[in-house]
Amino acid sequence: MWTPKGFRRCVGHRWYDVETATLIAHGYYWDGKNYQRDGRKLFLYRTPGGAYFVVSVSVREGERDYLEPVSIEDAVTLYEGWFSERDRVLNFRDAFPNLAPAEE
Repeated sequence: MWTPKGFRRCVGHRWYDVETATLIAHGYYWDGKNYQRDGRKLFLYRTPGGAYFVVSVSVREGERDYLEPVSIEDAVTLYEGWFSERDRVLNFRDAFPNLAPAEE
């Protein structure tokens, strides 16, 4: 599987780097024609310090690739809504180890 390389950014005195982060989920899949979802691939990561970020890679003309920090709430929303089960590298508990389990 292809993953983005060289994405590194400092935001709010915190480094986000795909080389040291853990890949949680990816939008890299084959739809029968290509490996793009609407021309864009999305990758969700967690830093060693527990921060979350997204890398977005596009093949669309005029669009730029980017790395963007996201809150844990947004990371969970992406994990549960945007990424399908086949896109998930980690299960929920491993992806979000600091979240308390729901009361049963």
